[in-house]
Amino acid sequence: MRVAILAHEQFPDRAKTAVGVLRYGDQKVVAVLDRATAGTTVGDHLPDVGADDVPIVESIADAPDFDAFLIGIAPIGGGFDESWRSDVRAAIERGADVVSGLHYFLAEDDEFAALAADQGVELRDVRNPPEDLTVAEGIVRDLDVEVILTVGTDCSTGKMTATLELVEAARAAGLNAGFVPTGQTGIMIEGSGIPIDRTISDFTNGAVERLIRERADEHDYLFVEGQGSIVHPAYSAVTCGILHGAQPDHLVLCHEAGREVIHGYESYPVTDPSKLADLYVALAEPVAPTELLGGSLNTYGLDADEAADAIAEYGGSIGAPAVDPVRDGAGAIVEQLVPDR
Repeated sequence: MRVAILAHEQFPDRAKTAVGVLRYGDQKVVAVLDRATAGTTVGDHLPDVGADDVPIVESIADAPDFDAFLIGIAPIGGGFDESWRSDVRAAIERGADVVSGLHYFLAEDDEFAALAADQGVELRDVRNPPEDLTVAEGIVRDLDVEVILTVGTDCSTGKMTATLELVEAARAAGLNAGFVPTGQTGIMIEGSGIPIDRTISDFTNGAVERLIRERADEHDYLFVEGQGSIVHPAYSAVTCGILHGAQPDHLVLCHEAGREVIHGYESYPVTDPSKLADLYVALAEPVAPTELLGGSLNTYGLDADEAADAIAEYGGSIGAPAVDPVRDGAGAIVEQLVPDR
């Protein structure tokens, strides 16, 4: 499937859905829309995602033919920016499906819904959870599967990236590993999942439990994509629900090198990762005891020597193996799971 991705004025640093699809998706990306960097290519900004020649264009009119149009950014609160309307409208008029991970449902927008019906295309709002969710039964530890959950010091610290890299490293090590997506980007990449931050709070743990139950018979190891942070001033409830619903055997703590304040909530400092690691383990303990398996550090923006020093310092601070999975892979963490290592 040929796709174009909307990332106006956010690419690449604040377009994690766009970057995730470029790096891990099976779709063929033919263009990225970003008014701020139009005239460049993806490779000018992200030389390591295998999409060097993909053009960055100003509008739909400048994009090659495509089958689907993805909303590749998700602002705080998941709202729809009206400056995107003309591009969404133009994509529908070109006969493309539109895939969105916003809390604003395109299918409920009167203009888009009518236009999509006229053109015979689909509006797919992936942040729309199933209607039959219910409370958790607390049975994940009874399943014959080992669960590894990524957790974070903040939002956008690389939890989805770390999870996918852990899956890849586990498979390379001969482990039967699966990916459990819990957010819009992971769902777009995997083609399935439940958007945990859209569930009724009573059903959040149950939604995570369902995802694991559905995959437990197929895999020996399940890597669950975490969301937010347990100390985030806005999103901590989602994080806690995933932690207790997943009942993980192991945790991987994700952090961004140099981040000192919560993104979007700059009056709140980032909690020291070593203290936060202990807090995650303590919070999990009454429901299902867990252990810290390792740490994932996003060192984007650092040179190789700076990154190596930051990773070593991070691992020392949390008392567990640490990697930047994009630079070095996640093998140093996964090898602890290999039987008879």
